[in-house]
Amino acid sequence: MRPRIPRQPAVDHGPNHVDIEGRLTDELASVVAGARRRALRDGDRQIDTAHLLHTLLESDPQVRAVFDGPQVARLLGYLVQRSIGYGLRWRIGVEDAGAVPGAPGTPGWSPAAARSMTQAYDRAVRRGERLAHGVDLLAVLVGAAGSRAVEVLGNVGVDAGVVARRIARAGEERTEAYVVGGETGG
Repeated sequence: MRPRIPRQPAVDHGPNHVDIEGRLTDELASVVAGARRRALRDGDRQIDTAHLLHTLLESDPQVRAVFDGPQVARLLGYLVQRSIGYGLRWRIGVEDAGAVPGAPGTPGWSPAAARSMTQAYDRAVRRGERLAHGVDLLAVLVGAAGSRAVEVLGNVGVDAGVVARRIARAGEERTEAYVVGGETGG
């Protein structure tokens, strides 16, 4: 008989849930739903940054494009291993990289994952957009020192700093193309 897996609510109607999930593109909302399903299936109490990274890699071609092809395969292979048993070590505690002791959290989210979602939205707003995209979340995840996502990257030999620089360069190129296109009327 399989042990009963603790359930987390599919939808949490608290104010933090609305704040996090109400500011996402449909694609990124789908990533969050996939990360939630993954956490439930894995028996984890919360969505963590590794769940988000795993689902981003599976579902977002713009996120995969940031990595070298072999890196995507290594990352997905490692994350699948985590989901079929390697994650047992992580279930023991809460991912709390950078969490403020005693601060209330967001139900169903590790402190690092909730903060990453908020920061992804903030990144999109600074760029002049109303909703966060997958690359916004990836940019935040690779900068979340001490998070499970950064641990996963390091364990497969992916330098989070290199990924962050690629994302920044791609953003600069998009901005430059927009400005040049705007000046030429295109």
